Amino acid sequence: MKAISQIKFPIQYEMEAFETKFRDAMLTKVPLINRITYFIIRRKGKQMRPMFVFLVAKAVSDGNFEEKTYRGATLIELIHTASLVHDDVVDDSNRRRGFFSVNALWKNKIAVLFGDYLLSKSMLFSIENDDFDLLKIISITLKEMAEGELLQIEKARKLDITEEVYFEIIRQKTATLISACCGIGAASVGASEETIQEMRKFGEYIGIAFQIKDDLFDYSDEKIGKPTGIDIKEKKMTLPLIYTLNTCAKKDKKWLINSVKTRNRDKKRVKEVIAFVKENGGMEYTTTKMHEYKNKALVILENYPSSAYKDSLLQMIHYVVEREI
Repeated sequence: MKAISQIKFPIQYEMEAFETKFRDAMLTKVPLINRITYFIIRRKGKQMRPMFVFLVAKAVSDGNFEEKTYRGATLIELIHTASLVHDDVVDDSNRRRGFFSVNALWKNKIAVLFGDYLLSKSMLFSIENDDFDLLKIISITLKEMAEGELLQIEKARKLDITEEVYFEIIRQKTATLISACCGIGAASVGASEETIQEMRKFGEYIGIAFQIKDDLFDYSDEKIGKPTGIDIKEKKMTLPLIYTLNTCAKKDKKWLINSVKTRNRDKKRVKEVIAFVKENGGMEYTTTKMHEYKNKALVILENYPSSAYKDSLLQMIHYVVEREI
């Protein structure tokens, strides 16, 4: 499996320049905002989303690059950061990437307002630069992310989620942002509407595979930096559980539903649910589905000429399904 540093190599210069541009875009006259921004930037993750913007931009344009691509990556990172801050409030999470979350250090009110600030900043950033095509893509993305989150909450209450609804939830919650990365990357270098839409679909497939991999982690025995069984604890109906519910005996289905509904805080019962899902093919089925979406993404890339950027996108696809966290 290729390390992120190897995947990033063809766009190393752009990524380094982007960090400076993103930091400058975040500056404000409000000291509290600057302190939180400094805290977040110092704890940046793998930065996969801006990498998608840059790699797609170069892959579809024979290596061409424009200032608009930097703005597109900044727009994506503003939205992504806002969504993480808001997610930690919604999930009542005190940790993010091994560090305290914004809401843990500054409390929920400031965290929500800071997330709102980032969202408004992203909108203004697009308008000020007349990037209305990028604004349209990101506005659709924001709507879908909120819809996906609310749909998941609604279904968690009833535990009546089907496989079809599951895929719609993860398409909206997770895949839509990676789809936007790829669409914005293409749009920023003046690609045709057909190419932009194809790249959005490419990103969607990768995003779905990415989320399925995350769902598999919840049933993993490996040390991945976060505890297992969290999705069950939060009554999230992910694909391993949905498949098992649809294929097990009636009495087992009743036991599973009761476990998730009323015993989801019981560590022993959660472990029993995880074991049952594994024994009944939930992991194998889910892994197969993840590879189906990976392969759909690979098929789209076949249409583009060979380049270092295409190679990195291919490596990124494999990284998404093979990563260990």
